[in-house]
Amino acid sequence: MRQLSALLIFAVLFYAMGCSPKTNKNSQTRDEWVALFNGKDVNDWIVKIHHHETGDNYGNTFRVEDGILKVRYDQYDGFKERYGHLYYKTPFSRYHLKLEYRFADGWMTDAPSYTVLNSGVMYHSQDPHTMPKEQDWPISVEMQFLAGLPDGKPRPTGNMCSPGTDIVYQGSVYSGHCLNSTSKTYQPNEWVKAELIVQGNDLITHIINGDTVLQYSKPSIGGGVANRYDPKQKVDGTPLKSGFIALQSEGQPIDFRNIVLKELE
Repeated sequence: MRQLSALLIFAVLFYAMGCSPKTNKNSQTRDEWVALFNGKDVNDWIVKIHHHETGDNYGNTFRVEDGILKVRYDQYDGFKERYGHLYYKTPFSRYHLKLEYRFADGWMTDAPSYTVLNSGVMYHSQDPHTMPKEQDWPISVEMQFLAGLPDGKPRPTGNMCSPGTDIVYQGSVYSGHCLNSTSKTYQPNEWVKAELIVQGNDLITHIINGDTVLQYSKPSIGGGVANRYDPKQKVDGTPLKSGFIALQSEGQPIDFRNIVLKELE
């Protein structure tokens, strides 16, 4: 009888302390934000720039100064379509990504005009090691960042672009390459908070300065824009459930900071 009472007391105490170690561990994982950028270097990131081999950070394009991850072109001899991306070393599937960005001065005048005050973050991207030297854009989906132009016209940020991919918007496969969000227009040199909530191949949510500005679903391989890729990497119709995260470089200087991620169940 004493043994039975002791066992019952132990069971009650164990339940009150959080049920099981496994459940508690999962709870801690869900609540943990991990810094992808350490504020010191880009050793945890992989560079791929058009016309260059994977790992070649041509012209010190991606650099860290004063705790900020910067994209700069002061060591270039001209842009020459050197579209670049900086990939975090680990792929993810379901997560909440937060970062801050601001555009800086010094746009490369030989870059296409659409790249003025234009950058972004790619997700569900192919592995940069699978990209040939002459592939321009990774097969991925982009959360596009824009800033206002001198003409004063509305220019929302947190848009969607789809190099080598398709998405479903309002129940149908979206036929365009880029899809505008409902965000306000933000000015150059202004820090903007961007959030990307990716739930595998299900719902994707774009948030700018705390406001949900765009939602869509079912990203998959398809569409155009990406060029000179390995055909084995582009099997149209393949659902995109995971992939790499990459910061973009396409001729416009930009700064990034406070890049953190929390994995979701």
